[in-house]
Amino acid sequence: MKRITAFFLLLILCLSPVASLAVGESGKNAEEYTPLYTLAQNHGFKMGGCFAYRHLKDEKYLAFMKQHFNSITCTNETKAYSLLDHQASKAAQDGMPRMNYYQADKMVEWARDNGLQVRGHVLVWDAHMNDWFFREGYDTNKPYADRETVRARMKHYIEQVITHFEENYPGVIYCWDVVNEAIGEGTEFDPRDQRHIRTMRSGKENPFLLYAGDDYVEFSFLCAKDTVEKLGADIRLFYNDYNMFSTAKRQAAIHLARSVNNYAMDENGNPRKLMDGMGMQGYIGGYGKQQGCMNKGDLTRIEASIRLYAREGLEVHLTEMAVRNYETDEATVKAHADFCGQLFEVFKKINAGEHKPLTCVAFWGVQDNPNASEYSYRMNGPHGGLITEDYQVKTSFDTIHQVMMQ
Repeated sequence: MKRITAFFLLLILCLSPVASLAVGESGKNAEEYTPLYTLAQNHGFKMGGCFAYRHLKDEKYLAFMKQHFNSITCTNETKAYSLLDHQASKAAQDGMPRMNYYQADKMVEWARDNGLQVRGHVLVWDAHMNDWFFREGYDTNKPYADRETVRARMKHYIEQVITHFEENYPGVIYCWDVVNEAIGEGTEFDPRDQRHIRTMRSGKENPFLLYAGDDYVEFSFLCAKDTVEKLGADIRLFYNDYNMFSTAKRQAAIHLARSVNNYAMDENGNPRKLMDGMGMQGYIGGYGKQQGCMNKGDLTRIEASIRLYAREGLEVHLTEMAVRNYETDEATVKAHADFCGQLFEVFKKINAGEHKPLTCVAFWGVQDNPNASEYSYRMNGPHGGLITEDYQVKTSFDTIHQVMMQ
């Protein structure tokens, strides 16, 4: 009797209105839809997703990626703290850093074999950066190396990483986030610096600023541009940061872009354009709470920001995009889907003319995850995805699809 009762309770739950809202209104499976990236191409931008090394064993997740995206980002595996090999670096005769590409290679190989291109993310980022990288002999018990040594290591690292992926997987990595989150907020920067270069993060000093110099962002872009030109590769170079549609951050980003693109001169004495684009991390809504989610003002700020960056001669990517939602009641699920549709209406509007500044929209919050870690819960939201934790198409996906069809 208990088993029968449990069965009928489960059946009632599955047929409830809230459960039905979790599946696409059309009743179709994800593979029955026209690919999102095909629709996005009609409006001038790539459609992107993200994956981690563990997803290589998740066939359903990979199937969704392959079906609907033509751009993909490794969440952590192409970051310096993932690639740098401590022991190999200590043993290197030339004193330059060494990398272990095993996990990243497997992921880029999967992308190549399944027809996706990769956003390279990220070459230089102060958060979680290996402290030993800045030390003499890569030894944490020794003093920090001098500025010349640290910059030589940075140059070597940037050159080797870009070159490795381009030579082994030509054309697969089509852009790199060269520097990530270098602009501080609040008291995290020197107010005399219009670029607002980060001096602190969570109470810790920025090691790149300390040991490589206050032009480390510009220097990183120069190293990356020199490498790309030497390879003859078609790789676009981006700066990437969060809160890029807030007024203060946006103005600092514009000053930083101008500084980067006036940092080096060509043989004719003209400024070299080292930065091609601006990456706007798209965490949209309340941070860890429903209040502030689906805020129409965010739509206005996002549109205005993309247009301002475009006026600087930069293309724009919406990176790490998670349209946050923390609730599952019927009204909120509908409001989330409607907001997603309005967001993509903004993207279409921006690219409606001959000039199309928005060239990629990359989802970070692809799948619902009610059991997410505290960090992911706050950053992505547990119920902001395009598919449920059971890989079912949500109304948010349906709404975006319908908007993109028009």
